[in-house]
Amino acid sequence: MTPATHSTLFPQVPDSADAVLEGLDPEQREVATALRGPVCVLAGAGTGKTRAITHRIAYGVRAGILQPSSVLAVTFTNRAAGEMRGRLRQLGAQGVQARTFHSAALRQLQYFWPKAIGGSLPRLVDRKAQLVADAAAACRIRLDRGELRDVTAEIEWSKVTQTVPADYPLAAAKAGREAPRGPAEIAQLYTAYEDLKRDRSVIDFEDVLLLTVAVLQDRRDIAEQVRAQYQHFVVDEYQDVSPLQQRLLDLWLGDRDNLCVVGDASQTIYSFTGATPDHLLDFRTRHPGATVVKLVRDYRSTPQVVQLANGLLAQARGRAADHRLELVSQRPAGPEPGYTEYADEPAEAEGAARRIRELLGAGVPAAEIAILFRTNAQSETYEQALADAGIPYQLRGAERFFDRPEVRKASIALRGAARFGGNDSALDDAVDLASQVRAVLSGEGWTPQPPAGSGAVRERWESLAALVNLAQDFAAARPGATLADLVTELDERANAQHAPTVQGVTLASLHSAKGLEWDVVFLVGVAEGMMPITYARTDEQIEEERRLLYVGVTRARERLHVSWALSRSPGGRPSRRPSRFLDGLRPGSGAAQGRGANGTGAGVERGMPGMSTGSTAAPRRTRRTPARCRVCGRPLTDGGELKLLRCEDCPSDMDEGLFGRLLAWREVQARRNGQPAFCVFTEKTLMAIAESVPDEPGDLARIPGVGMRKLKRYGADVLAICAGQDVEGGTEGD
Repeated sequence: MTPATHSTLFPQVPDSADAVLEGLDPEQREVATALRGPVCVLAGAGTGKTRAITHRIAYGVRAGILQPSSVLAVTFTNRAAGEMRGRLRQLGAQGVQARTFHSAALRQLQYFWPKAIGGSLPRLVDRKAQLVADAAAACRIRLDRGELRDVTAEIEWSKVTQTVPADYPLAAAKAGREAPRGPAEIAQLYTAYEDLKRDRSVIDFEDVLLLTVAVLQDRRDIAEQVRAQYQHFVVDEYQDVSPLQQRLLDLWLGDRDNLCVVGDASQTIYSFTGATPDHLLDFRTRHPGATVVKLVRDYRSTPQVVQLANGLLAQARGRAADHRLELVSQRPAGPEPGYTEYADEPAEAEGAARRIRELLGAGVPAAEIAILFRTNAQSETYEQALADAGIPYQLRGAERFFDRPEVRKASIALRGAARFGGNDSALDDAVDLASQVRAVLSGEGWTPQPPAGSGAVRERWESLAALVNLAQDFAAARPGATLADLVTELDERANAQHAPTVQGVTLASLHSAKGLEWDVVFLVGVAEGMMPITYARTDEQIEEERRLLYVGVTRARERLHVSWALSRSPGGRPSRRPSRFLDGLRPGSGAAQGRGANGTGAGVERGMPGMSTGSTAAPRRTRRTPARCRVCGRPLTDGGELKLLRCEDCPSDMDEGLFGRLLAWREVQARRNGQPAFCVFTEKTLMAIAESVPDEPGDLARIPGVGMRKLKRYGADVLAICAGQDVEGGTEGD
């Protein structure tokens, strides 16, 4: 997984302003040299927009046209802001402020609050769900967990669209919002929430923007001070700006027009939060003299992936579709996107895991593979399938790398070694930078082989391993670099939040995958009801779902696998159909019938257990009967319950002693294999074994999570343990 461009890990800083422009294509160069007046960059996926705008800033700074401290670049995520700071640093443009809207506003609010209001700024709450729950209790309204989340989202939407509680019912109706409660009740909860915040002297993230806007509107002297500080503005992902953010940007600008905006209306996927592409689409109307540059050369994806992406947008409707950009791939030809139909969701997950094992065996790094899905609830089935296949994975949305406790401790240890390493006997045998880092981090828990088990222990090891790999890359790029040089590099990366890559297949929702790319992408669950999602009913909502799929397709550099399942659970009624967005694009549908995307005659695979990925026409799959709980008889759909063949809350007849012996045996196997324990068998699979106590290979193979590969490798040991025999790691005396 990488940010959305490939670059050398440790490039040399350009030695002049003109050198900053080297390597840019004509359109990117036009962006980089347009340093005055309003500039609108319409940038398609993979066209190097971040490269263009960071080189623009760096060129202006290196040429002496822009003062670093006078430039404010804003974007929407801490990761994107960190990447921008890292690139500017590599281009020799230190001192430029690259922040999120909220971060920039909070910094200004903290500085000016004593002058504008007096006293200290109220405490900022990280999560508002508890406050919303307390507001509901005060109103004597009961909310379940889902309703609590949805009401919180409605309050956030109201605030970013500058809608007060009294106006919520009318505004929600006009916007077509589908709230979890009646509009009047939402307005009541919204009012109670605001009252509760005032009583407790706290503010939320939306208040940061609202209060900054209020201060700049009411205090002309403060607004002028901010405008004197910042004279040049760059806004990335401009299609995702909300009305509130646009109002803040207008106040920062005043009557000036030194503004560069970058965006793509076809990647507007956050309208549910109040974002709108209208500001991007109306930019030339508001700024008639604006310089407009279109970036359409796609450096990320192969022609085959780009053809599918363009095909998706060719069918789009609406205002954003009228401004779509047709991408032109700059890469050599690659394989056609693959399409696979499965009988049910567990089979789809198992099929993806099988393909990934083959890719890993062929040398594709795990960090360059991603499984992308529409909702976070889909991840559990894929987590289980990857674990059963012994494939390490990581979930997007974890804590920022340099904020992790183990990374902070490791940085302190490396800093100490850099200062006093001459007196540290642990470094006596370290002959180079990489071995010094390995020696230091060994004291923090790093080992050459990953620990057995998963969870927090494995995550800590992965963090330390990422630092070791970073040190090796740094040493290779900077021969002769010292431990002190590496510590400086880590400090600068921490300030920029430019984290090293953690190994493992990425599992992510389509929304959280925005701005990232991988060599191989699996788009799963691409069926009606999930893509578009069932609650997308209006034309605008359905078009946003199409754009979300477009974002998913354009995450792939070389290989793209698209799949769907005919039913949710094994044996279920095969009532689903592939997403309408694939009509005319996938083989066998509409204009694409009988040929692949380039006329090669490729077809849709029918996924079957254990089938070779080279198959293109498999026999009809035998229909499985619905899986039911063996205790109460209820149909099972949850991945964990399917493994146990019972409901989670139904009584278990598990042999606790057997389960303990299986766990002990698993730990030994994991250490021997140098892999996490869950890659041997997940705990759910071991629980299922301890409940059924199989005595024959066929019985063991039928337990979900075992399969023929693991039966061949571990079956004899497991059956021996179930029979009460002594096996290394599973003996009763252990």
